Amino acid sequence: MKLEVLRLSRWEHPGEFPTFAKGTAVALADEEDTEFLGWHECTIAGHETFAPKVFVCDGKLTRDYNPTELIQKVGDVLELQEIVGAWLIAKNENGVTGWIPAECVKSVG
Repeated sequence: MKLEVLRLSRWEHPGEFPTFAKGTAVALADEEDTEFLGWHECTIAGHETFAPKVFVCDGKLTRDYNPTELIQKVGDVLELQEIVGAWLIAKNENGVTGWIPAECVKSVG
């Protein structure tokens, strides 16, 4: 599915994260994020970030995970890869994959 960026994410964090392999230890914060349910602040391999709870079981990643947010511009067209709660994994026209809040895009076919 194609998505068009309607507005920029207010959550964008500069910098890229490595991809953490399935089985990597994750230290989740005790409390769930109040705005994005099912997400937790966490530390993965010394990196402070956020992760969806569904990607963690018994303190380890259940799949490969890259928390990098996709850098985008209004009007960019993205290819939806996966929906995880209120966030999407999408790929831009340059082949770069990352996270974007669902509230920032609309479906264009």
